[in-house]
Amino acid sequence: MKAIVVGAGIVGSSVAYRLAQAGASVTLIEERRVGGGTSGVSFAWVNACEKLTSKPYYDLNFAGREAHAQILEEFSDANWYHRPGVIQWQGAQPEAGGTDGSDPFQKLKLLQEWGYPAESLSHDDLRKLEPELNPDVVGNASVIFYPNDGWCDAVVYAGSVIGGAIERYGLTLVTGKVVGLQVHRGRCEGVTLHDGTTHQADIVVNCSGRWSNDVAEKSAYQIPLAPTVGLIAYTQAAGVKLKRALRTPLVNMRPDGGGRFMLRSNELDKLVAAESNAVPLHPQAQDLLRRAKQVLPVLGPIEVEAVRIAIRPVPRDSYSAVGPVPDLSGYYVVVTHSGVTLGPFLGQAVTDEIVHGTKRPELSEFRPSRFFN
Repeated sequence: MKAIVVGAGIVGSSVAYRLAQAGASVTLIEERRVGGGTSGVSFAWVNACEKLTSKPYYDLNFAGREAHAQILEEFSDANWYHRPGVIQWQGAQPEAGGTDGSDPFQKLKLLQEWGYPAESLSHDDLRKLEPELNPDVVGNASVIFYPNDGWCDAVVYAGSVIGGAIERYGLTLVTGKVVGLQVHRGRCEGVTLHDGTTHQADIVVNCSGRWSNDVAEKSAYQIPLAPTVGLIAYTQAAGVKLKRALRTPLVNMRPDGGGRFMLRSNELDKLVAAESNAVPLHPQAQDLLRRAKQVLPVLGPIEVEAVRIAIRPVPRDSYSAVGPVPDLSGYYVVVTHSGVTLGPFLGQAVTDEIVHGTKRPELSEFRPSRFFN
């Protein structure tokens, strides 16, 4: 089988690796650089505990979380997955005098019922784990600890698995922009690049995320998207002890190597314009820094060093879209907002379906066919 995978982010690299491992002759096409799209602008929390809107969606993301641990066994030098734990508090905040609208007790109960490793954390234990946190910011909020959670360096992951696929299974990596599908009598037979070059294949797997509809230029083959804007701020290196990721009503933050910290906020993302300049003085980046210093006063004189802005690929109904597109054989689409969590699992699941003909039940609720009449 000849396969083309479009997009070398964490999802595309996972799919290309597993397809090549299963014996397919794989060409991976990337417009920019490995991990150069949304994968490199993500908080990258590998989790299922924030995916509670439906049990199938939780199960899908839990499978992604497990797949991250499994693929590590195939790479003895893997250095991309960090699992020191994640701390989350919700509820009353002193400066707001209210709540964030969620019930942490119900959330913890549901997670434990569904088998997720999560536990309540006393304020004394919180101080022992992260003594530099400002207790006044935590206030009387309930704290949940995810002891086995962490984050993935998605670009490092993508580069490693692509390198493995090239060395072990003969994958071909091509740089170029895919501008269209080659369709003949209702079948996708390959792709066309911006320079007119064509590549033929038995199956084309579109993993280009927010650019997926640029690949499939005809609306009949496109997944309706509702993309969102996200901003990540990176601090200067700081001599701070914080080891775990924090999910708080003020700011989400985690170590990002070399003493730097990554900052983001769902609330502030809503204020970010997609076309704004990604510079350290960006107003939302400065607000993130201000909030981070409230949570961790020892940051002191540390400033924002860099900012990145991304458009996240989100299907219209917010759930992943994985599978063949109706009325076009030989064409398979993978578009998801949870790419970092799901990448390793989707690599195996997509390969099972394409190479082995095994329909994965985890994907049954998330087929692209739901968007087509």
